[in-house]
Amino acid sequence: MTDSANIQNTLIVGEGVILNGTIHSPGVACINGIIKGEIKALELQIGPAGDVAGQIEARLIDVHGVLSEKILCHEHLLIHRSGRVSGQLDYMNIEIEKGGQFQGKMVQHRNAPQPASGDAQASE
Repeated sequence: MTDSANIQNTLIVGEGVILNGTIHSPGVACINGIIKGEIKALELQIGPAGDVAGQIEARLIDVHGVLSEKILCHEHLLIHRSGRVSGQLDYMNIEIEKGGQFQGKMVQHRNAPQPASGDAQASE
């Protein structure tokens, strides 16, 4: 999902790391630890050990672990077979592999919701 231009703006939260707070990443946020709070990123990747809960906003979201609460995905959400997503989901496109789970409320948009000016998801 990423291109080489985004690699320099990558944030990695390793397994065992616990963070409560706000993350604004202009590129990719790779989460293998536990995050509670707000995340805004161009792309959010949640690894198998990742557990993210809170106010989430990204252009692309890739879930192998757990994602919950209020989620806004501007383009494409992929829930892998080990992924579990729950809460209020606002998305444009979704893909759920066999075994992947979603529980909650979904709202689909025909066009990507436009992020506020200056947010991490601004056009490339």
